[in-house]
Amino acid sequence: MNAREYLEILHIAERLKDTPRHCTTTKRRTESVAEHSWRISLMAFLLKHEFEDVDINKVVDMCLIHDLGECFTGDIPTFIKTDSDREVEDSLLNQWVKSLPEELSGEIAALYKEMDAQETKEAKLYKSLDKLEALIQHNESPIDTWSENEYELNKTYAFDTVAFSEWLTELRKAILEDTLEKIKKEGQ
Repeated sequence: MNAREYLEILHIAERLKDTPRHCTTTKRRTESVAEHSWRISLMAFLLKHEFEDVDINKVVDMCLIHDLGECFTGDIPTFIKTDSDREVEDSLLNQWVKSLPEELSGEIAALYKEMDAQETKEAKLYKSLDKLEALIQHNESPIDTWSENEYELNKTYAFDTVAFSEWLTELRKAILEDTLEKIKKEGQ
């Protein structure tokens, strides 16, 4: 990869800094996709001693790239994203990945294939962190920023995704405790 190709990749990825997500921060600022990707990457890094049988570097890689498709489509919350939305995002992302320098294109495509298959511990851990981070962010944001459906989603979302891991199941339960306390204290 030459310097120009490198810069072009970074220019595309920079779009995620300005791509808003559905969540807000503690101070009511709309979160960007880049911020979400950074935090799930940090979450993965922090778990390297909890999941010693997992290639955490690969999980961090998955976390870093998982929302690159949103450079082309923006963020669509999971509870309103349609199969058609997914197809468009996947198509645009695949076109872009194929256009990357060969050494990156193959590696990134292989990561996406593994992430989509959800068969390895690495892929399952990445997917769990992706979902759990959204729940944690909702618990951190003012409750009046929640949409009506999020009261129930924050109680039920991702338990199936984390079921493969006792540690993640305990984390999900702790997040639920925080949700219930927040609703009791601040909610309706």
